[in-house]
Amino acid sequence: MNIYQALVLGIVEGLTEFLPISSTAHLIFASNLLKIAQSDFIKLFEVFIQAGAILSVIILYAKYIFQHAKIAKKVIVSFIPTAIIGFLLYKIIKVYFFENYFLITCMFILVGLVFIAIEFLIKKKKLKLDKQLSKTTFFHALIIGLAQSLAVIPGVSRSGIVMVAMMSLGYVRKESAIYSFLLAIPTIIAASFYDLYKSRDIISLDYENIMLLTIGFISAFITAYISMKWFISFLQNNTLMKFAWYRILLGIILFVVNR
Repeated sequence: MNIYQALVLGIVEGLTEFLPISSTAHLIFASNLLKIAQSDFIKLFEVFIQAGAILSVIILYAKYIFQHAKIAKKVIVSFIPTAIIGFLLYKIIKVYFFENYFLITCMFILVGLVFIAIEFLIKKKKLKLDKQLSKTTFFHALIIGLAQSLAVIPGVSRSGIVMVAMMSLGYVRKESAIYSFLLAIPTIIAASFYDLYKSRDIISLDYENIMLLTIGFISAFITAYISMKWFISFLQNNTLMKFAWYRILLGIILFVVNR
């Protein structure tokens, strides 16, 4: 990996982690495009860029978290199902899911269709979005957590599936996005630490690697911060339809290219 590749992957992670378009899928596709072979260092690098993205959430929403302790408790409840499923299926996820480009592409398109379906129900007034995060129950938190568990499949999008679950329960788009940001904190931190633990015997760093990790971390942090602020602003007056069509069109292109 060189500096340019580290910068690009950091930017890709930051831009896509909190948008409903699957950061994992974009990182896989970007790595292939840049001809970056999988290695122990790449696994460590992915942990660092995710850490950069998560730090941006913590900084942006630190005050919110302290002022809404009850919501923080619901976030922990939502995290539990993902933690259990991720732990039990860790090897299957890493070995089989991440190499299955057909599965990733299918999930990309399928979730895009789900976005269209839910926005259609809202438009036809079959579904009303009027709930705020202050109304979140522990039961709803558990349902949201179970939905997030589907994001262990690359291409689904953790933030996207959380938003779909919450909108299905009647939560406002903006509130759903904020909850997905907060839920990312324990989810990604736990996944990152587990990845580090699994790689503990093979991690070795020199000056060049430290520089690459730093570049990835900083670029992911900055772009994730900007991405979140933009997304919340976007949701004030927009639906998920643009993201739905983006997912479907890109999924079709990737399917054709990888045939």
